[in-house]
Amino acid sequence: MLTLIKNARVFAPQDCGQLDLLVAGSQILAMEPNLAPAGLPVETVDAGGQWLIPGLVDSLVHITGGGGEGGYATRTPELNAEDAVRAGVTTLVGVLGTDATCRSLGELFGKTQALRAQGLNCYMHSGSYQLPVKTLTGDLRQDIMLIDPVLGVGEVAIADHRGSQPSWQELARLASDARVAGMLSGKSGVVSIHVGEDETALQLLHDVVDNTAIPINQFYPTHIGRSDALIEKGVAYAKRGGYLDFTTSTTEAILAMGERRAADALMYALELGAPLAQMTLSSDAQGSLPHFNAAGRLDGLEVAAIGSLWDEVRSLFARLPAEKALAVATLNPARVLGLGQAGRVKAGMAATFNLVDAETHAVRSVMSNGKWLMREQELTFRRLFAE
Repeated sequence: MLTLIKNARVFAPQDCGQLDLLVAGSQILAMEPNLAPAGLPVETVDAGGQWLIPGLVDSLVHITGGGGEGGYATRTPELNAEDAVRAGVTTLVGVLGTDATCRSLGELFGKTQALRAQGLNCYMHSGSYQLPVKTLTGDLRQDIMLIDPVLGVGEVAIADHRGSQPSWQELARLASDARVAGMLSGKSGVVSIHVGEDETALQLLHDVVDNTAIPINQFYPTHIGRSDALIEKGVAYAKRGGYLDFTTSTTEAILAMGERRAADALMYALELGAPLAQMTLSSDAQGSLPHFNAAGRLDGLEVAAIGSLWDEVRSLFARLPAEKALAVATLNPARVLGLGQAGRVKAGMAATFNLVDAETHAVRSVMSNGKWLMREQELTFRRLFAE
């Protein structure tokens, strides 16, 4: 059975105007005006002017849960596939965070495979906040080269009291291993970097770049919206060729401390001259959103939500052309992660996209690799153990 989607306004993410899409198997077979395949069994879906956009790419999700900074009772729950689908996220990368003792890479791998079985395009990173890195095979290069879902390493914490306070030499060796493994396996080998609140900010990354041959775009620093000072340092970093990622999950308490909402932080970075193509948004879903008092003790914690990614993209539509707003959660992160079949809508590529209400921008339907995961906000995949 072929699927013909008619009367959709296609953002690929560039605005292609009104087109029809013909899906065969897991791929988009054709994308043209007024498609009318004859003599073939076709399921026709009238989009009725809805936007057809690439499935969102979320580069940082604690799929097995995170948190724990306030003791065992503050461990956050794992991600439900349903939440990702309803948020229009079809491609995501699972990571460990602060806790790599009670949470393991084996558990992360199992959850990655479970989300894949439910229709999502799920990947993972080896390692966690701390150095030396924990791995699945005992060697980072082997993890990246031999284990299919492993794209890179991270998120490694810098400028944060919860990290291992690595030297630039230690970080350089890690990045070198990830880079070589990525080259040999055709992956990005990206080094995901958690940037904390310390005033050292991105200096460690500059030190690696200044003292080695490792290119600046091997690193993928996130949480850049923590403060205007960090955003400004991030813009200088981006002007050297680096990537910047802004976290969409936050709380009123964290905002009151000086953090900007992701969309606001991105717009501020654009005003300061950061290239849009080098900036992305991610949700940090299921991670903890902790608040520490002046003594460094936890005094509040909430759970990051994957739906915040689409919320922040939607808020950008009033300030940027839709194709630019969409790029920071589709094309741009797919490029950073080396995922050539994600983040775009194009004939010959994977049929992975969302249908979105043109006025409210609510996600109505989600297709991943040619299979509907949601139709008119009704989930279509099998949910085991659902209440």
